[in-house]
Amino acid sequence: MEALDLARWQFGITTIYHFLIVPLSIGLAYLIAFMQTMYVYKKDDRYKRLTKFWGKIFLLNFAVGVVTGIMQEFQFGMNWADYSRFVGAVFGGPLAVEALVAFFLESTFLGIWLFGWERLSKKLHLACIWLVALSATVSAFWILSANSFMQEPVGFELVNGRAEMTSFFALLMNKQLWVEFPHVIFGALSTGALFVTGISAYKILRRQQTELFKTSFAIGIVLALMSSLLTAFAGHDQAQHLMKSQPMKMAASEALWHSSGESAPWTVIAGIDPKKQANSFQVEIPYALSILSYNKPYGKVPGILELQAQYEQKYGPGNYIPPVRTSFWSFRIMVAAGMAMIGLGLFGTFAVAKGRLERYRFFLKWMIPAIALPYIGNTAGWIMTEVGRQPWIVFGLQKTEAGVSPLVSSGMVATTLIGFSLVYGILAVIFVYLVMREVRKGVEDSAHGDGEGKHGADQPPVAVL
Repeated sequence: MEALDLARWQFGITTIYHFLIVPLSIGLAYLIAFMQTMYVYKKDDRYKRLTKFWGKIFLLNFAVGVVTGIMQEFQFGMNWADYSRFVGAVFGGPLAVEALVAFFLESTFLGIWLFGWERLSKKLHLACIWLVALSATVSAFWILSANSFMQEPVGFELVNGRAEMTSFFALLMNKQLWVEFPHVIFGALSTGALFVTGISAYKILRRQQTELFKTSFAIGIVLALMSSLLTAFAGHDQAQHLMKSQPMKMAASEALWHSSGESAPWTVIAGIDPKKQANSFQVEIPYALSILSYNKPYGKVPGILELQAQYEQKYGPGNYIPPVRTSFWSFRIMVAAGMAMIGLGLFGTFAVAKGRLERYRFFLKWMIPAIALPYIGNTAGWIMTEVGRQPWIVFGLQKTEAGVSPLVSSGMVATTLIGFSLVYGILAVIFVYLVMREVRKGVEDSAHGDGEGKHGADQPPVAVL
């Protein structure tokens, strides 16, 4: 394989692996902050014990996120030197703010929160975990501002073949950022919520600290339902913006080779043949794509081949069609995962509200593998976002092949690709082992903490002796 192909694989692997960690950090931080808020204001020791339990898992996830983030930046600088030179003057600002301010604040307040139990006042200590959650969100905002520039460049001018920032405010007001950011954050909340409900379901099924984990399940399932619905609405806004900013990505994600008529159906499944530039079959829902694109049953959607002709006139000769199969199926996998999360959230919220959760053991069993749903949805969504932009690394300005490092050989990239994959594999094994160890141990008994408050409903006082 050529260095460009290997660099693409390495970028994809490191980015997806890192993004398995980031959403859980954001979502879990807010859940922990909510649980600690309930402890402070209700003075119920159950919530303190749950806060500490989920806090341990959060710290493990945060540590892995730091390592994978560093490795991602290393491969970025090594494999994509020409791209870095091209956008460095634009990316320098937001990435510096993310590293020096947002991540620094998140790490600092996390340390204070970790060592501040019984040393700070309850409300000051609570403020620390809320600042951790908010800092993680702000950190994501700055990263996404850079990614949004790749999708829709704004606030720049070309000087000597390089993009230079002309308006920092324009970068922050990028329309792409404001449809992408909510979608990512709501998806992160779904990730944290399904993670908590899945582990809680496991403990409930094993009848271990049942009342405690019914509490965390209830909190998680309500957030799972709310955040999944909000993720879907935010994704709808993002799809409508694609019609203006990247219509080729929209057409590829629908395998729409030719422009539609006055109304466009949404294709559920299709037999896609990129060589013939046609579909051998397709199952469609009438009017659905027009509704998705324009909020009304009528509206023309441009096709791949017509857009290819337009791009050739605008950008010159070349192939501007992204991998259609990948764009099409990644979008549908994302949608399917989202619909499954909404369905589970609805049923789980009903079961909790009716006090029947333990009766539905089949549902609790399904909630354990459902931990994977937001990870699948997040990953498929990012694949569509990045692959659907091809052949551009910065849309309309620089092609991916022009961004690769010219002096890095395929052997060099292959070596680091193998090395990174081995390190990631080892990290995954260690992380899963440590998380499962904490899950098996369960929530720490209040007698091993500071001794204040009351015992959880599932732990009679005699159990302390």
